[in-house]
Amino acid sequence: ARTFAAVARQGSSVLLIIQASSEQSICFVIPSKDAPAVARSVEQEMALELARRDIEQVRVMDGVVVVSAVGAGMRHTPGVAARVFGALSQTGINVIGIAQGSSECSISLIVAAEDAAAALQQIHREVIINGSR
Repeated sequence: ARTFAAVARQGSSVLLIIQASSEQSICFVIPSKDAPAVARSVEQEMALELARRDIEQVRVMDGVVVVSAVGAGMRHTPGVAARVFGALSQTGINVIGIAQGSSECSISLIVAAEDAAAALQQIHREVIINGSR
């Protein structure tokens, strides 16, 4: 809650959140223009934890985009995520992060900005053109 309060104080919107079940790390996507101010705000909010080494670091990763596949046909369809990952790996696109909506109707991937167009093409080809198998 404190992390996102620090984000809100900067007037930024969180576009995507990824948190491991262990709660040892959290990744979130914000507009790039907000990154420097948000990073400072989170560092200030977590200064004590950073000093005690309870938190290792606050890191900004530039040059990434969120690519999402959305559709009701994904719901209760085993293997959609595997097909998406397989299609991306065939062209050497690295997935930095992934989040799936609780409705199972969307999957969002964080990829390098320079891979965005190719990622969209690969996902479109695999999910739309090749369709359900």
